[in-house]
Amino acid sequence: MADIKIAGVMRAGAYSPNHIGNDAAIFNAVADQLRKRGCEVRIYNEEQFQNGNVTEDIILNMCREKASIEKLMHLEDEGHLVINSGYGIENCTREKMTRLLLGNGIPYPESLIVNTNEDVRAELEENGYGKVWIKRGDFHAMHKEDVSYCRHSQEAQEVLHEYFYRGIRRAVINKHLEGDLIKFYGVQGQPWFFWFYPFDEGHSKYGHEAINGKSRGLHFDEDYLKSICQKASEIMDVKVYGGDCIVDPDGSIRIIDFNDWPSFAPCSAEAAPHIAKCVLQAIKERRRR
Repeated sequence: MADIKIAGVMRAGAYSPNHIGNDAAIFNAVADQLRKRGCEVRIYNEEQFQNGNVTEDIILNMCREKASIEKLMHLEDEGHLVINSGYGIENCTREKMTRLLLGNGIPYPESLIVNTNEDVRAELEENGYGKVWIKRGDFHAMHKEDVSYCRHSQEAQEVLHEYFYRGIRRAVINKHLEGDLIKFYGVQGQPWFFWFYPFDEGHSKYGHEAINGKSRGLHFDEDYLKSICQKASEIMDVKVYGGDCIVDPDGSIRIIDFNDWPSFAPCSAEAAPHIAKCVLQAIKERRRR
């Protein structure tokens, strides 16, 4: 595999809120695993990638900058192998994610997709939306204010106005789900899968885990959780993924967030070999075409 040359493009720090070190750790661990398997891996930052410094045909990346994602999609169209796909990264923005998951039968909260200059109070009340989450629809969350918990329709309306004045034109409104919050990590096509209770472990990005609080250890089917996450990864076109779900008191599971290449903070050592295997499998499949 000495002929395999891979460009590794790190995520810009602005898109790693409270997880810059964790994102770097998993990415470097995967690069090391690929090097152990005989690959040549060069690491770049997003600025270098955007400036055209990358010449490798295979691009492993954690990109989140809009310009980077557009370039990834362009390179894919030209025939480069890109993991995660630029199209997949864009699919993880809230509006596209909501449409894809609901449209393909993945368990997901009842949701509305709205313009932020709309008055949504009557629609929320008519459809039984009490407590809700409002999330910017156009892009990935960069700030705590990009994901907002609201206790009633008037508060939701005020948050939408704030989004509008911040220049965010579209938002997704999810019904709040009561139950155990679970964070999960996986790799498409690999048997490995990891989940845990983030609030119990003190794992947080913006502190929103406190809303659902300490887990009750509600029973659920772990194989089913893994199966819907794997299906979601295929629908979203994201090979290296993670996210969050809620387990209801009756054991039902609904995904509430799905992300391209998360931090894998509690399990990076275990995840890295499986991500490397996924990359090598994709390279082999490409060569067989």
